[in-house]
Amino acid sequence: MKHVIAFDVSKGKSTIVIYNEDRQCEFEGELHHTRFDFEQLHQRIEKITALDGQPPEIVFEATGVYSKPVEEFLRDHGYTYYRMNPLEASLQMASMRRHKTDSSDAHELAKTHFKVERETTYVQDTYYEQMRAITRYYDEVDKEIILLRSRMHAILHGTFPELEQLITPSSALFLNFVQLYPHPALLLAHSKTIIKNRLKSNTRKKLSLERAEKKAIVLLEAAENSYPSIKPTDIRCIQVRDYARRIADLMETKDKLVKQMVTMSEDKKEYKVLLSIPGIGDTTACRLIGELGDIRRFQNAKQINAYAGIDIMRYQSGNTQYRDRINKRGNKKLRKILYFMVCTMLMAKGKGEENHFVDYYYKLKTQPQKKHHEVAIVACMNKFLKVAFHLITHGILYDYESALPALKS
Repeated sequence: MKHVIAFDVSKGKSTIVIYNEDRQCEFEGELHHTRFDFEQLHQRIEKITALDGQPPEIVFEATGVYSKPVEEFLRDHGYTYYRMNPLEASLQMASMRRHKTDSSDAHELAKTHFKVERETTYVQDTYYEQMRAITRYYDEVDKEIILLRSRMHAILHGTFPELEQLITPSSALFLNFVQLYPHPALLLAHSKTIIKNRLKSNTRKKLSLERAEKKAIVLLEAAENSYPSIKPTDIRCIQVRDYARRIADLMETKDKLVKQMVTMSEDKKEYKVLLSIPGIGDTTACRLIGELGDIRRFQNAKQINAYAGIDIMRYQSGNTQYRDRINKRGNKKLRKILYFMVCTMLMAKGKGEENHFVDYYYKLKTQPQKKHHEVAIVACMNKFLKVAFHLITHGILYDYESALPALKS
């Protein structure tokens, strides 16, 4: 390498230093994340490239959303760069005495780049960036639904306590009924025919007249026997209606996000491979792609384990030795998806489709020193990532026989 450009990125601006092949600083300055400053930087890089006959090596530390403009600029102009994990950068720049400033961090990044072998950052296709954005949006919507359901549950115990036993709380019918009749007094003000018709017309999913009438009779009986602690004129009746409406809207948003991800992924190899595995549906397949990204950027399954945070962390010093446990430094959202995916596979056992991950779980649970449930689940997650990496990188769909060699590796 002949020139190294290093950034210390902060909000809206970066400290930039340029070092030559003699490891001497040629330039130090401040780069504002504006079109004008980025254009000036582009011209400077072009001059260095023309002078050296090769582009400079560019290194910076990832700082969340603040480093995104720098990364976008480098991608737009096709520059190779080294995006450093903050922990990795901190370890590489560690010394006995060091002043911590934006300027010193930029200088240290440049100096260590001459000494440390670093891998260039793998630039993923925009498809994976969009899938991650949609997946994270899906998670935010899901969290908001859980919060609103908790609040709605608390109020309903005061307005209409029997309702959650009569209608499944997670159903569209329940949400629509709460919007119509959050209090038994409001229900008793109408006849069975009116309630039946309103249930049918206001339910987003299809509901037969016969089923609507049966529900109306049961609900009227419960309303007559109910003794709520909140009056029908209480503001909380309006509040719980609002919660139900917002939850219904958010549920529709989740469905739209899944449909959007499926449309984007239909022709992708990894989507087809993941769908071929028993127990994985559209939502899980799309969310796995969103969090895993382009799996081809990993060299082996061990790197994926570390990325997910399920690699083993071991501690032993002298006579002290702790029990092995997973690292948990990786992508916690991916771990959560993998965990519930394995749990879903276990619950679906017996539906006719053979699944090596389920077999592996029960093997771990029945061996002489049987594993704890959580340990067995994590082992299945590890096995799944190995198999998924093998199948996707080789373009093979899952089946019970062809997966066996990968599972034994």
